[in-house]
Amino acid sequence: MTSVKEQEAIRKLLVFLREWDSAHKVARSCILDNFIKSNDGKTEPELELEFSQGASLFLARLTVWLRMTYVYSTCLNKLLKSIGIFLSAASGHRYLLEFLEIGGVVILLEILGLNHLKQEDKRESVKLLQLVADAGRKYKELICESYGVQSLTAFLAASDSAEAQEDVQVLLDSLGHGNPKYQNQVYKGLVAVLLCTSPRAQQLALQTLRSMLDMVGEMASVLVEPVLGVLCSVHLGVQYEAIQLLKGLLAHQVRPTLLKGLVALLTPSGKKTLAFCDETSQDPTTLCPREPVLVYVQQAAAAKAVGVLAKESAEVAEELIQLKVVHGLMVAVGNLDHVASQRQASISLEDSPETWYTEMDPVQAEELASNTVDIPRDLARMQSTETNPGVS
Repeated sequence: MTSVKEQEAIRKLLVFLREWDSAHKVARSCILDNFIKSNDGKTEPELELEFSQGASLFLARLTVWLRMTYVYSTCLNKLLKSIGIFLSAASGHRYLLEFLEIGGVVILLEILGLNHLKQEDKRESVKLLQLVADAGRKYKELICESYGVQSLTAFLAASDSAEAQEDVQVLLDSLGHGNPKYQNQVYKGLVAVLLCTSPRAQQLALQTLRSMLDMVGEMASVLVEPVLGVLCSVHLGVQYEAIQLLKGLLAHQVRPTLLKGLVALLTPSGKKTLAFCDETSQDPTTLCPREPVLVYVQQAAAAKAVGVLAKESAEVAEELIQLKVVHGLMVAVGNLDHVASQRQASISLEDSPETWYTEMDPVQAEELASNTVDIPRDLARMQSTETNPGVS
């Protein structure tokens, strides 16, 4: 027989559950507020004591309501936080199993793909997935089997919340370690993130890929082209992480391919490297201010990477020299086409000072407008160099 105290506790539990079952949205929101405030951080025994050994009955109601309403964002943030109290409870492994039995992982992943939901709701979903992954290898596999990597990497690339992106990075890093069955899937998903347009996502993906290099072996070869691509980013944080990853790649068999690709970035393939305003949009006699030119960013980033890698190893420096990196650096620093245009403009000015401006092309005009030029001195130096090649 149960004691009077136990009977009273059971009666209170039944009253609470009936109150929840009959409550509408506003009332349930208040119930969730009180639950979060009074139970955050409690252990499994403490939660069972609070609910007279019937905490699972309330968890079941929470998960059912989540399944029914997550698409409509009905108290979603509070609902996820309440479920998180159960999943994070010490010694509360059975709560996790109960949540997974109703398809909890699939629901959390679907939340990430719903564009109309708030970023903070999606972040709470990621936190719950992290609690699932922290439970062990088979739970990491469950997330991956539910197309979790695809959902997480897509959210990482599209999210505009830095905090949510950092939470996703932590989860992907967790899924990429201690999960040999799916670590290559995580690796490929992170490589795909490098092709997105979010600099923060690229930076976080590069950091995680660097931590996985030793595990993926020769799959590192798929990294070379994407990493060289993001190395040319105008964002210095992305450039830094790309260079750090390149340093790690030097220990793999992809080093020759990597160095060749890096040297190739020093010499742009296209001839048009300067951007001009549309002639129809303004007075054609007015010069446009210099715009950021991606090819110069590419050259600068590649030159920076060459310098860092050469300092890392004398052997790497020697390989770079054999790849004619010096010529590439001269192109990057001086931009030979750039200099030739300036010299040609100087010659034209010297030969025909009254009509030279009618023969200039846009590149020459840009050069003369943006540089202080001592034409006689430059012309004399050029002629001296052509007459005496050994004199600099």
